[in-house]
Amino acid sequence: MDQDEILLDAEERMEKAYNVFKDQLSGLRTGRATPGLVDSVRVEAYGSQTPIKQVASVSVPEPQQIAIRPFDGSLLNAIMKAIQASELGLAPQSDGRIIRLNIPPLSTDRRRQLVARIKEMAEDARIAIRNVRRDANKHADTSHKDKLLTEDDRDKVKEQIQELTKQYEGNVNTSASEKEKQIMDE
Repeated sequence: MDQDEILLDAEERMEKAYNVFKDQLSGLRTGRATPGLVDSVRVEAYGSQTPIKQVASVSVPEPQQIAIRPFDGSLLNAIMKAIQASELGLAPQSDGRIIRLNIPPLSTDRRRQLVARIKEMAEDARIAIRNVRRDANKHADTSHKDKLLTEDDRDKVKEQIQELTKQYEGNVNTSASEKEKQIMDE
């Protein structure tokens, strides 16, 4: 691999790790209703586990409520079971056509638990980014051994990889602190 390929691969993989973290954050429950809360829920539909967005429309008619309208009415019970089995801790209510999820305000203890969970997820994301750095550094060393990179080029690539690592770790830290602030302030 030449230095551009190494850097491009590292940046793409770090970006993916950061995006996974952001997706996880959007699924965390705050005091407000958001469609992102049910994104991780998978429904047993047509013989396979299907994301809820593919079998129902999800909307937020009120700040404290999520409404889920199945495209196929026969999936209503399957969606309710999936929500109850998920780790959301919400009790679905149905009128036969629409499932409503009422989002209760968060207790102080629950807020602290969510902040602790955010810290765990942020550390996992930072570890993933560091693993990408390690792999990219190995590629640079291998390219140097294979005489594709000079020693100076290898060192320059490693410096750029470290800068990328700092940048993406900073992004993770910023996103995590914003979400923590949002949870504690509501």
